[in-house]
Amino acid sequence: MASPSLLTAAARPIKALFVSDAFAGILLIAVAVLAIIVANSPLGEDYHHLFHGTLPWTPIPKLYNLHMWINDALMVVFFFVVGLEVKREIIAGNLADARSRRLPVLAAIAGMAAPAVVYFAIVGAEPVLDRGWAIPAATDIAFAMGVIGLLGTRVPPPLRLFLLTVAIVDDIGAVMIIAVFYTADIQLAWLFGSLLVVGVMIAMNRFGIDKIWLYVIGALVLWFCVLNSGVHATIAGVLAALTIPMRRRDGTGLLEVIEHRLAPWNAYLVVPLFGFANAGVALGGLGIQALFDPLPLAIAAGLVIGKQAGIFASIVAADRLGFAARPEGSSWAQIWGTTVLCGIGFTMSLFIGALAFPDYPLLVEEAKLGVLVGSLISAVLGYLVLRFAPPFAATPSRGQAVQA
Repeated sequence: MASPSLLTAAARPIKALFVSDAFAGILLIAVAVLAIIVANSPLGEDYHHLFHGTLPWTPIPKLYNLHMWINDALMVVFFFVVGLEVKREIIAGNLADARSRRLPVLAAIAGMAAPAVVYFAIVGAEPVLDRGWAIPAATDIAFAMGVIGLLGTRVPPPLRLFLLTVAIVDDIGAVMIIAVFYTADIQLAWLFGSLLVVGVMIAMNRFGIDKIWLYVIGALVLWFCVLNSGVHATIAGVLAALTIPMRRRDGTGLLEVIEHRLAPWNAYLVVPLFGFANAGVALGGLGIQALFDPLPLAIAAGLVIGKQAGIFASIVAADRLGFAARPEGSSWAQIWGTTVLCGIGFTMSLFIGALAFPDYPLLVEEAKLGVLVGSLISAVLGYLVLRFAPPFAATPSRGQAVQA
């Protein structure tokens, strides 16, 4: 009979799947695998028709299939939660202190720029493919933190916090990229209406109005205006979140309460449903050789090579120059492993991929392939590096010495 200690050791990896950090990421992996299996099974045609077939009736003609309802309506909840996280971090979190945000902001900027450079180096000057440069720009928080969760205490807490902060700054950059580079023809009347609704919601905040239902109504009206304005509808989620008061009149938290209530729905319904609707790559239509086509190769290389190169180089430079110290208690091998995990693009990368090539279904499928392969390689490689990385040796870095 196996000893209790052996049973405990054997059960530990299974238990790790269900801790808060890990389960959301594991669920995303399972959903992506399921989507690929279904898309390449005899149910593939039904899968495609379910999400892309025209609905028999829709209350909003602009959203005429289930895929649009998920990407342009349900994903607003995802972006709303992102907006809440961003506001909380900027006002009261790790981005509130100028010295604390130096390194993650620098790393996030480098981690968005380097993948774009890698992308352009591979696709060249193809006019259509140029639109995909931002696909490898963002890090998937749930997926990356899920891998970190599986590693337990092997990843120092400051390094976990660094990864989370970089991913949040990444999301800010991705939202700005979507708003600026993936906006269709602007409808000025609807855009003016959107700005008017935002102004009303800001005024509600200034006058101390703390009724959640009023902000819900404002967010819905804002979403409808933005949907028709030409700016991507999900931007409404971020804008609405930024108007939510941090606290009620009595001093109790409001923004954090809303964030905590929505976070489980976001992690276990919205994002998995989005993943299932968008990750189903029909490999039979592409062939394995498609992975070496310019688009999927550029995306995968941007995620695997560009992300880690940009972020790791920025950390080394900041530490050596005394601009900001590397995450406390972390060895360089552990830092490298974490930067590799930043190449997990999944949710935001799939989302931008769909925006980049709306008139080219084959390119969207190729973009999915690049995202999935790049994210998978980054997840596995990052896990292995962190699993076998030596712990931190207590020698102060130049940046730490300067700050001391």
